[in-house]
Amino acid sequence: MRILVTGAAGFIGARLSERLLARGDEVIGVDNLNDYYDPNLKQARLARLTPLPGFQFEQQDIADRPALEAVFKTYRPSRVVNLAAQAGVRYSLENPRAYIEANIVGFMNVLEGCRHYGVEHLVYASSSSVYGANTSMPFSVHDNVDHPLSLYAATNKANELMAHTYSALYQLPTTGLRFFTVYGPWGRPDMSLFLFTRKILAGEPIDVFNHGNHRRDFTYVDDIVEGIVRTLDQIATPNPDWAGDQPDPSTSRAPYRLYNIGNNSPVELMTFIATLEQCLGREAKKNFLPLQPGDVPDTYADVTALVADVGYRPGTPLAVGIANFVAWYKDFYAIS
Repeated sequence: MRILVTGAAGFIGARLSERLLARGDEVIGVDNLNDYYDPNLKQARLARLTPLPGFQFEQQDIADRPALEAVFKTYRPSRVVNLAAQAGVRYSLENPRAYIEANIVGFMNVLEGCRHYGVEHLVYASSSSVYGANTSMPFSVHDNVDHPLSLYAATNKANELMAHTYSALYQLPTTGLRFFTVYGPWGRPDMSLFLFTRKILAGEPIDVFNHGNHRRDFTYVDDIVEGIVRTLDQIATPNPDWAGDQPDPSTSRAPYRLYNIGNNSPVELMTFIATLEQCLGREAKKNFLPLQPGDVPDTYADVTALVADVGYRPGTPLAVGIANFVAWYKDFYAIS
């Protein structure tokens, strides 16, 4: 298939592109290579992709409507995976407009491209952040998620609503994937594993929020990519049993699906840090801080629907995933 992957130079997008190319798909990668974090890391990911047969790259911003429309018109992809979003809870407090541009305007342009150029299936990134003030564990796609705690979360919820509208009006099959704390080699520098590793190796204290009482459903990047590929291959269909008097948020009479994609096994933050310390052979200096604005104490993914529909089963133990990241980090930054 010819697949358009937005955010192709990003953490998940680059890994997904490699996987799709390895199985023989043609990948059209789109990324604006912005400086939200070190563009050199994005360029390094891209440098691994560009020599591979079947990969073509367009440096474009999905918020640029004419540019993105030109990509759709030129390549006419059969399927689309939208991973080009402005990520991060804390950054949304500092720069909220970036989230409206990328996550609302940009996603609108993606939907319009899919609508007008006959895309068979759109798979897009959402986030566990949509669960916001929910406290029932594990988080279920069948639960109402109308109480976001950050603008980042609100834009992800908005994307799910926008996708449903296009599925209902234009019969565009859409599948939203709520990611749960993705980690692994080539990861994002603004995420905890990257930050902790850098600071521990530098002998600097790490900030431990919520006094270490967080639990996170850490999910290894290869397990995430496996789930994306499986959902991409299974085009969303209407749910014939859907009823408006008891609406299921995860399905619809339209060709629309929502899934949690996580490890289904939350880990205490202090356990996560201890595992990293073992892999690095160093003890972290810890600066304990309160719960930060926009953060939630715990995340825990109910992945029952994804297991049932596409056979998704995450299988990477935390110790293995962190060890893989540490090995990559030391190699990439030439640390002996």
